Amino acid sequence: MQVILLERVQNLGELGDSVKVKPGYARNYLIPQGRAVLATPENLAEFEARRAELERQEAEALAEVQKRAASLQGAEVTLVRKTAEEGKLFGSVGPQDIADALTEAGLPVARHEIRLLSDTLRQVGDYEVHVHLYADVEALVTVHVVAEE
Repeated sequence: MQVILLERVQNLGELGDSVKVKPGYARNYLIPQGRAVLATPENLAEFEARRAELERQEAEALAEVQKRAASLQGAEVTLVRKTAEEGKLFGSVGPQDIADALTEAGLPVARHEIRLLSDTLRQVGDYEVHVHLYADVEALVTVHVVAEE
């Protein structure tokens, strides 16, 4: 199915690109979320008429995200958890825990923006966590998991 992208989509294309995607991906994700429209002659003409406005909106959104990334870059949060011997946690620390800790520290972050290398953190230690804010914009945050005394 051929669609026209209305915004940048990671691993797919830039604003205005006409790309071929699977029908389910277009119908269930791209079109309902307003990220793309079907590539019909009418939609192509309408897109070209609105191109300048869409590019301006994209530039404003990118500037806002970069400002947010700058405030998050290098932030540190500490999470206190109960541990067993050798520093193994009872339970784990997941993306929601990290997002909540950052939000409490005055840096609002959603759970889906947190990128962990593994599903969860299960040991006491210091971890570098990526916060994915936009297609190519990420911030690096340090998470300290410490044992409860």
